[in-house]
Amino acid sequence: MSRRIVSPCVGLCSTTVGDTTCRGCQRHDREIRDWLGYAGDEREARIESLDALRVAVAERYLEVTDAALLEAQLVRYRIRFRPEQPALSRAIELLRVGRQRINDMTRYGLAPRHGAEMLGPAELYAALNQALNAAAQARSDAEP
Repeated sequence: MSRRIVSPCVGLCSTTVGDTTCRGCQRHDREIRDWLGYAGDEREARIESLDALRVAVAERYLEVTDAALLEAQLVRYRIRFRPEQPALSRAIELLRVGRQRINDMTRYGLAPRHGAEMLGPAELYAALNQALNAAAQARSDAEP
């Protein structure tokens, strides 16, 4: 019996337009190219590394006040997530998809951190995404 190949892909691959690091999943082009060739434990380790990167960046801007509410909203809006994915990593996906429609982040189990409370969801996501892309590029540059 084969095991399903899990991928951090969110269907927003910017490497196809010339980026060396994907703006959607934060994998670098070599990871995307080699993904199917990685053993299961290597894929899991890379997904954990990407989740850690996303959490480290997101925690500068956001906190999850209610993980169950966040998950319920992800399910409600059919936003894909992995069961083991940390809540802050999930929150990035929620903001990516819903940033234009979210008015009250508390209804999604989220609150902005100090310094980000004056930003609306779209501006918050823009700042978070810019920092995330810079961190992902640094991760790529550090790997041979």
